Amino acid sequence: MKKIIRTDKAPLPVGPYNQAVVINGLVFTAGQIAIDPATNQLLPGDVEAQTRLVMENLRALLNAAGASLERVIKTT
Repeated sequence: MKKIIRTDKAPLPVGPYNQAVVINGLVFTAGQIAIDPATNQLLPGDVEAQTRLVMENLRALLNAAGASLERVIKTT
């Protein structure tokens, strides 16, 4: 069974797709860029700050799906 995941703690998709989907207990997230969910604007700054924001956005999506970064099997 497929479950669509949406949260305001991560940025809205920039295209016609979902933030994340759960299928058979696995969470699939959309690709992420450093968009601040509070402003929906790309975060200016260095790659470290942008990477931290991307990871926080992924954490928010996983938490909304009932998962966590600690349970990630693979990223691409």
